[in-house]
Amino acid sequence: MAIRRLSESIVNRIAAGEVVERPASAVKELVENALDAGARHIDITVRDGGQSLISVADDGHGIPKDELALALERHATSKLPDDDLWSISTLGFRGEALPSIASVSRLTLASRPKGAGEGWKIQVEGGAMGAVEPAALAEGTRVEVRDLFFATPARLKFLKTPRTELDHAVDWVHRLAMAHPHVAFTLTDGTRTPVRLAAALSRLDRLAQILGRDFAANALTIDAERDGVRLSGHASLPTLNRPTSREQYLFVNGRAVRDKQLLGAVRAAYMDFLASDRHPVLALFIDVPASEVDVNVHPAKTEVRFRDSGGVRGLVVGGLKHALAAAGHRAATTVASSTIASFRPGGGGYSIPPSLARGMAEAAATYQAPLMRTTPSMPAPAPEAASADADQPLGAARCQVHGTYIVAQTADGLVIVDQHAAHERLVYERMKASLANGGIKRQGLLLPEVVELGDAGAARLVERRDELAELGLVLEAFGQGAVVVRETPALLGQADVAGLVRDLADELQEFDQALTLKDRLADVCGTLACHGSVRAGRRLAPSEMDALLRQMEVTPHAGQCNHGRPTYVELKLADIERLFGRR
Repeated sequence: MAIRRLSESIVNRIAAGEVVERPASAVKELVENALDAGARHIDITVRDGGQSLISVADDGHGIPKDELALALERHATSKLPDDDLWSISTLGFRGEALPSIASVSRLTLASRPKGAGEGWKIQVEGGAMGAVEPAALAEGTRVEVRDLFFATPARLKFLKTPRTELDHAVDWVHRLAMAHPHVAFTLTDGTRTPVRLAAALSRLDRLAQILGRDFAANALTIDAERDGVRLSGHASLPTLNRPTSREQYLFVNGRAVRDKQLLGAVRAAYMDFLASDRHPVLALFIDVPASEVDVNVHPAKTEVRFRDSGGVRGLVVGGLKHALAAAGHRAATTVASSTIASFRPGGGGYSIPPSLARGMAEAAATYQAPLMRTTPSMPAPAPEAASADADQPLGAARCQVHGTYIVAQTADGLVIVDQHAAHERLVYERMKASLANGGIKRQGLLLPEVVELGDAGAARLVERRDELAELGLVLEAFGQGAVVVRETPALLGQADVAGLVRDLADELQEFDQALTLKDRLADVCGTLACHGSVRAGRRLAPSEMDALLRQMEVTPHAGQCNHGRPTYVELKLADIERLFGRR
């Protein structure tokens, strides 16, 4: 078959397949055009998921009458005045969006420039352009897209339900709104208005409009700069997390992107604080000189390439880690809110579950015991001293409930601490500090412990024995399918050596053999810390409980264990009074 040139209409439809993947893609392109035009208010209508109608109206600077037809031609744009692809300051620059959408739909482009006495419009049906006609509209531009993909019916088979397609459109509008907090947005489907965003005073205000007040109350401010690249935005405390990474929003020079490398940097920064199946909520904005990033990678413009990708990744990891360290022992306020919400309304106030009532009774009994007896090894605390301790951030220990939870009184409420989770974090942070300062101190076992593992498990541990020794665990092969442990990290105290070794053998099976244990430090130290921590069910003396609280207050990240779960819940006195109908 002879080589021939494709017709202009076929070329446009091919381009449309790259640019307009689904209705949300058209919404994104049209809203980006409105933002490039300096719009301060953008109204969007999406019906039947965008298949029957997409309308985007803005109050931007508009398009002159003699440029309307030109705006619908491929590769015609006002956004590259110097033809320099390395100095792109706008969201659009290819000149493909409008002609691509017009080639697969019935499109009407109407505009009235600022100061113009009248507006004009032009209609396109499946790529066939009509004449320019007068139009009645306010200053700005309105684009109506009807019967999307009518010219390429095969694409219709791949669309999801109208509700799903609408959700994709809402997601893109939210992303663009985050990057432009000074612009007001509305999106309606004719019956509902899922997006109604007034112009915000700050970026955090806009994020609160979209991600909710809980995010704003528990967001860490991110602000870091390195070699001319700036990272800003907000990220949640580890205890405010989600089962997927859907609520992670990334922007480069104001452009919403989906970048696996940046998402990997986020995961690396939170590795010490979250389990692998939990994800933080965040919106990060990277500002980089135009010459250091290539946005001309994909027609959808959601991918970018950095000249120094390693430096940008390091900036993201470092910026997030610095903010997390500055948070200290702080935990998300949503932890307390969830606790309060778990109490069921009943009668005139709140009903206390029987299990909680029993716990309170046990707490009262436990609290009285130290005051009723005094021994040389455990003197009863004086009331004055206890009152002074209550002024500490995590208060003064009052009792231990079910051998697992420490109840402390603060100046304006109480704190409930999970002793195992809290001590696990303390041990973990000490191990990291020791490793960074020359190595983890070891203690020899009076009687070396032999652990049966099976051939494969024993071989995995013996293969890594030099690396394990750096982490304070000294072992060697001991016959077939067994190892003998001679030294353990001093920080662990009287640890369950057999359980620790078996867990490590299981974890090593999941590790990439190309990675050193230092590369997987969070996993290994987390396992070591778990086995060396105060176990649930162990009774603690009042002095031990207070010592744990004081250590938490000065230990970074003590608000969550190594898996992202909270180590304590704080309830204000006002919250407690509401439970009993006092407010």
